[in-house]
Amino acid sequence: MSPVETVLVFVVIPAAIYGVVALLTLRERAAKTPRYRPGQDWDYPAVWWTANPAGAAQPAHSTDEEDTAQHARTAWGGARGSW
Repeated sequence: MSPVETVLVFVVIPAAIYGVVALLTLRERAAKTPRYRPGQDWDYPAVWWTANPAGAAQPAHSTDEEDTAQHARTAWGGARGSW
């Protein structure tokens, strides 16, 4: 194998492949959707995500006296190094 073939196989061909991939990632897409920029009007409906959709309709907390007694704090937690 001559030095020219070696350079062609180990330098030029991989550089051409990297160049093609780089050009594909940097090109403008024809079907590109417009991006939101700060200060623009938001024309889309609000989307709220919750891990528990069934519990989303429940109030955040209750003011009943017995409910607070059920959820009273009984243990102390935290990140301490005094095990």
